[in-house]
Amino acid sequence: MAGALSHLRVLDLSRILAGPWASQLLADLGAEVIKIERPGVGDDTRHWGPPYLADESGQPTSEAAYYLGANRNKRSVTIDITSPDGQRLVRDLAAKSDVLIENFKVGGLKQYGLDYASLRQVNPKLVYCSITGFGQTGPYAPRAGYDFLIQGMGGLMSLTGRPDEAEGGGPMKVGVALTDILTGLYASNAVLAAIAHRDRDGFRAGDGQHIDLALLDVQVACLANQAMNYLTSGKAPQRLGNAHPNIVPYQDFPTADGYMILAIGNDAQFARFCESAGQPALATDPRFATNAARVAHRNELIPKLNALTVTRSTAEWIARLESRAVPCGPINTVADVFDDPQVQARGMRVDLPHPLAGQVPQVGCPIRLSDTPVSYRNAPPLLGCDTDRVLAEVLGLSADALADLKAQKIV
Repeated sequence: MAGALSHLRVLDLSRILAGPWASQLLADLGAEVIKIERPGVGDDTRHWGPPYLADESGQPTSEAAYYLGANRNKRSVTIDITSPDGQRLVRDLAAKSDVLIENFKVGGLKQYGLDYASLRQVNPKLVYCSITGFGQTGPYAPRAGYDFLIQGMGGLMSLTGRPDEAEGGGPMKVGVALTDILTGLYASNAVLAAIAHRDRDGFRAGDGQHIDLALLDVQVACLANQAMNYLTSGKAPQRLGNAHPNIVPYQDFPTADGYMILAIGNDAQFARFCESAGQPALATDPRFATNAARVAHRNELIPKLNALTVTRSTAEWIARLESRAVPCGPINTVADVFDDPQVQARGMRVDLPHPLAGQVPQVGCPIRLSDTPVSYRNAPPLLGCDTDRVLAEVLGLSADALADLKAQKIV
């Protein structure tokens, strides 16, 4: 069955994570994605290890786990874009593509004639997505942007971690490159919006456009309710550890053998929790009867709940509370996650054939489409493994022409 985006060709000039995450999602949905890489070097993340994928004898291959996480369903083509002939090849591929994704510094591709203004002359229908740290405009536009830096500048680290006055307090980044991931998701949404606009009056009836996507913009947008807490009150939110600024109790609690999460979202759930814990009077105490009251008296309530939750194991609490529809759960390690029966039932681990290792594990795509499901067509490609085939199929280059390009080290 053809994927929802099987009619689209994406030229991916991006590296690291935000751009490749966007193009991998488009590829999972069926698009043909041609990943352009530097000859002999490739995407930076190919070298971001260990860990590296192990072969069938347990020896590490050349494929870093980081790279493998964002590049499946793509075709790797190596082209030296600093050379005039390499630039010509990319322009020719852009002329036959629907989308181009790049994350060079602002103006970085103009010197090669591969910027939006240049490629629009070659293909007016091209949707051209530029991902940068700070966008194409503004005083910070020339700066390089990295996820860790943006988590700090964009306010996320001011909200993550224990309060300053607590033991171990201070700013903390999120444990994955979340701003990059979110930017990739915004990028894929923006690409599809631009495609829908281009094609809305008929098949490819309109023109493409330029998408200017900045990591800082994305991080500010994703402050979400915390941004609104500030904008409506004038008070900057502070770090609360695992607690919630607007809901109580909504955090981790100690148990007899570890920790669990309570995610109580309304007064009825709180009453059921108190009954389950053998303390129904807590739910009628005026200090705790409503969420607003619990937020106001957070420092009085949480110690009382801590004293209750340590009396049973995590498993005992979860069994007891789930039977009473009180939202709760364990704090899993990554190993626990992939052992979880729900995660397994949903197919969130996928194993694909790999030329060096026999198989490579992948984290599945979470999108479930009833008529055009995502597909896992091929593992993240080896560097340059599709160069000859793509240039022959898409551009019609002969074997002699390919041999000449290789001799000149252009591909």
